[in-house]
Amino acid sequence: MREHSLTASERLQRRQDFLAAARGGRRVSDRHFSLILCPSRAGRTRLGVTASRKVGGAVRRNRVKRLIREFFRLNKGLFPPGHDAVVIAREGSPQLSYREVEASLRRLLARAPLERRA
Repeated sequence: MREHSLTASERLQRRQDFLAAARGGRRVSDRHFSLILCPSRAGRTRLGVTASRKVGGAVRRNRVKRLIREFFRLNKGLFPPGHDAVVIAREGSPQLSYREVEASLRRLLARAPLERRA
């Protein structure tokens, strides 16, 4: 059951970590989300989620962030090990069902170019 939890150590929480991922990461986007993948300084896979006010009010932003975290929680194996992943919600994303969020994020992960460590 532990593999299906989302612990604090698996979440990006500090602004510094978000900025480092944005500077050093690879970005892929679609209509609903942008995904940034960056090798993690922490050595484990971590998730960060952002949604600006363009996405909607607090209720809509929180809903889409919950759906993204749920996708990560259930599909950790799809994310590259040892990377920080930042998902940025775009306008229109709060209207999506969980299945649509899942399909969109799966497509982005499949398209994501990864930096190879030497």
